[in-house]
Amino acid sequence: MIELEFSLIIEATDEPDYFSFYSPDLEGFTGIGHSIEDCIYEAKWGMKDHVNLLKEKGLPVPPKNSDPKIIIQNEKKLVNA
Repeated sequence: MIELEFSLIIEATDEPDYFSFYSPDLEGFTGIGHSIEDCIYEAKWGMKDHVNLLKEKGLPVPPKNSDPKIIIQNEKKLVNA
């Protein structure tokens, strides 16, 4: 069972022990981890902290995702224009 309130995208980088993650459901939420498991753990607690911060600041909080997904993919490289 996925124990996250929002979907999570984990991106592998060129470094074998460095991953970044973010939630497409929770604007502004990002983080890093040293493994996929670390990212999921950090995201679980980080999402709760992020939602609490939004509430404290009086900002809108998106509804929880009833069917959250975890997607693991290679890092998307930004293209300079």
